[in-house]
Amino acid sequence: MIILSILAILVVILIEVFPLFLRPESTFEGRRALGAGSPVLAAGIDEYREQVYAVTASGIRFFSARDGSALPAAPLETLGKASITSVSDRGRGALGLGLSDGRVVPVEVQFTTQYSAAEGVRRVEASLKASRASTLDPSGRPLRAISVVTGEGSAILAGAVGPREISVVFQKRKKALVGEGKMVESRQSITLPGEGEATAVLLDGRGDDLIVGLSTGGLLRIDLREPSTPRIAESLPAATRNGSRVTVLGFLLGDRSMIVGDAAGGVSRWQLVRPPKGDFILTRMAEFEPHPAAVASFSASQRDKGFVTGDAEGGLKLRYATTGRTLVSLSVQGGALQAAAMAPKADGLVAVDSAGGASSWSLRNAHPEVTLGNLFGKVWYEGYDKPELVWQSTGGTDDFEAKFSLTPLLFGTLKGTFYALLIAVPIALLSAIYVSQFMHPSSKATVKPLIEVMAGLPSVVLGFIAGLWLAPRVEKVLPGLVLLPWLVGGLILLALAAWRKAPVHLRNRVKPGHEVMVILPLVLLGAGLSFAAGGWLERSVLGGDYRDWLRNILGITYDQRNSVVVGFAMGFAVIPIIFTIAEDSLSNVPGHLIAGSLALGATRWQTAVRVVLPTASPGIFSAVMIGFGRAVGETMIVLMATGNTPLMNWSPFNGFRALSANVAVELPEAPEGGTLYRVLFLAALLLFAMTFVVNTLAELVRLRLRKRFQYL
Repeated sequence: MIILSILAILVVILIEVFPLFLRPESTFEGRRALGAGSPVLAAGIDEYREQVYAVTASGIRFFSARDGSALPAAPLETLGKASITSVSDRGRGALGLGLSDGRVVPVEVQFTTQYSAAEGVRRVEASLKASRASTLDPSGRPLRAISVVTGEGSAILAGAVGPREISVVFQKRKKALVGEGKMVESRQSITLPGEGEATAVLLDGRGDDLIVGLSTGGLLRIDLREPSTPRIAESLPAATRNGSRVTVLGFLLGDRSMIVGDAAGGVSRWQLVRPPKGDFILTRMAEFEPHPAAVASFSASQRDKGFVTGDAEGGLKLRYATTGRTLVSLSVQGGALQAAAMAPKADGLVAVDSAGGASSWSLRNAHPEVTLGNLFGKVWYEGYDKPELVWQSTGGTDDFEAKFSLTPLLFGTLKGTFYALLIAVPIALLSAIYVSQFMHPSSKATVKPLIEVMAGLPSVVLGFIAGLWLAPRVEKVLPGLVLLPWLVGGLILLALAAWRKAPVHLRNRVKPGHEVMVILPLVLLGAGLSFAAGGWLERSVLGGDYRDWLRNILGITYDQRNSVVVGFAMGFAVIPIIFTIAEDSLSNVPGHLIAGSLALGATRWQTAVRVVLPTASPGIFSAVMIGFGRAVGETMIVLMATGNTPLMNWSPFNGFRALSANVAVELPEAPEGGTLYRVLFLAALLLFAMTFVVNTLAELVRLRLRKRFQYL
């Protein structure tokens, strides 16, 4: 039943983990003729994928996604006699329309959902909310490319008003005592250096930088942090093939990662990176699988870091920025691609071709951020200056880029186990040897049950004591704690030398097997001397504060809840298990082997080391491996005695995060069936597999040792 129960647990874990590695799926839903009447500059779809809108030169029109029939919508009175020449699409229906007379009209496409309880029908109604038009080019030239960023009481509009001329308008509403206040505008004109013409422009969401794509395949970054004096901060090549013009610029969700598409079909990911010394620079983070033709469209997911790009020949590729993978490749059958858009829920895709048809697909892509490379390898995340191993499953905003690297958790698990066994194994094994071979039976009858009772202490109690009581005290006396083994060991060696010089009648007063009673006062004395010497050392040598000395001299930071505290607390929990099993193995060595060794003239110590220890080695090895398994699976002590931070260093003065503690902390808050939920089950599976492999290897080694020493 135990084996079946374990197998059932394994099956449940595998069922939860398996969907993480399913390939994304797409289902073609059909192609409908829209009858837009003119080339489509941009397109979009509502969250229920029932209505499609298309931006053409004459305005914005709505169509049914089911049959392509036109739907009524209020015309844009702001256009007047002008036509739309360029579009800025910020996602979530926020559009900026560049007109043929040099004006820009911010427009918001809104979808309202109504439910009829009586009919059991859902109705989606579309509407347009147009803001006041702003003049970007006073001379009235058509806007070749535009980008619009709006905020609360402010806006920035940028556009290419000529082949090599960029116009930027800054708008800010001044507060008034009564009314809405007055909108104040300032305009700047920027002439591009070199020979390239502007083919695309893009403002970041904060309005700090304007990126200009060039016909020569380069990028210009214009710093707008000082609106009165915009400056060209840098110029760099961006196209995957020299001389290929930049055709598409767009930000992913959050406006941190920028996607660049070029006429050679190349697609790359960029971000602003700040080196250790110097200003921000645009840096290429990754290149994606290229298109066979020029990139013609781009649409970012409104849920995650996914996006879709389309080429002039009708090819579509769904990608995920964090992993760098192309998830799905599709193609439009009706002609050259004009516009493509992802559904707001990232569960669908619509593409408009040059023949006026709209092709739609449903997408099933539940866990795009998970690959083996992302789980265990270094990944270049947004805001980082290089690829890193990071676990950070949640953030404060919806545009947060989840980081699911399990390597820091595996490292933390092994680190905690290492420090726990570093303390537990020597103490437990040496104690077991002394108790089984040297201690008087009357003392052993008292000591062994007491140590076995230690195994029954709840780990949550040990973790509570370690986190709230032990950690602050270790922080105060750490220098003395470092000196403790040296001073105590030195005192014991001096006491041994003095004991050998002592008169025989004095030594005979201590019964054999009770020597520990003489050593205990020396241990207490050594501890007192160590802490006193540690305080003197800190004041005289370490500048009064060892933490500052560690940070300034060695570059090591000291966290109050760290690996030292975990080593003591978890070592205390592991000692009884290792001690009990090892002592039983040592005590069960056949008496005739010990008697034979002593009869041949060996001392008790020689007998213990050369006869008893090898014979009991299979059991001792099993004791250590069981202690290892206990330390690997420990949860509450690690959770309460460390900072629970997923750091990747072996410093004993820093904390860590273990697999078990991570599952305990995050699983109650993880949405069921979500990526985090399944990754936590994967962490549990890794813990299960790690324990299984270690125990299997330990059993093989134990059998080999038993076979080797069975005839000793």
